[in-house]
Amino acid sequence: MTKRLQAIGNSAGIIIDRPILDLLGITQDTDLDLKTDGRRLIITPLEGERSRAGRLAKVQTRALRRHAGTFRKLAK
Repeated sequence: MTKRLQAIGNSAGIIIDRPILDLLGITQDTDLDLKTDGRRLIITPLEGERSRAGRLAKVQTRALRRHAGTFRKLAK
């Protein structure tokens, strides 16, 4: 499959076809990791603990567990 960059404001982007997004399980909310080996652009969907949402959920759970008593006092 061959693609060309398309102008998006002052930047450029590649439109990824729906069948490819579905195959990889990528939605508009999926965090993507972009890397290059100097010649290629490598786009990888992040999953679970590596994604921003996964990391946030882990930190949130830890903070709630650690400071549950304090949060209860503040709520009163």
